[in-house]
Amino acid sequence: MNELLNFEMMSFYSFKNLLVWQKAIEFTKIILALTNEIKGHYRLLEQLEAAAASVPQNIAEGKGRVSTKEFIHFLYISRGSLYEAITVVLLLHNINLIDDNKLEELEGLGIEITKMLNSLISKERKKLLAD
Repeated sequence: MNELLNFEMMSFYSFKNLLVWQKAIEFTKIILALTNEIKGHYRLLEQLEAAAASVPQNIAEGKGRVSTKEFIHFLYISRGSLYEAITVVLLLHNINLIDDNKLEELEGLGIEITKMLNSLISKERKKLLAD
């Protein structure tokens, strides 16, 4: 892909420039790799995959909306999906399908993403109040 096209795509899909979206993609990739390793509990694993994938999807969808208020709404949905995914991770850890190291990695990344979402929500709310 040439540099000009890559730059155009990055600016057109501005959500790709958000570090929180990039971290959410990383989180989802880890979850998808994890679910491929676990046998059984298919419904729970599908729920985990859906919740994890929903985090970056809602950031992107919100960024594609017209208003700041809508963007904030989708950031809240994204945060809720992250909490849902972490809850399933904790359940899987409690039944010994996820080891302590993987739990620590995912919770750490989840905390980082939550802080980034909270910061972005705060920034966008300030922007709303200034308008």
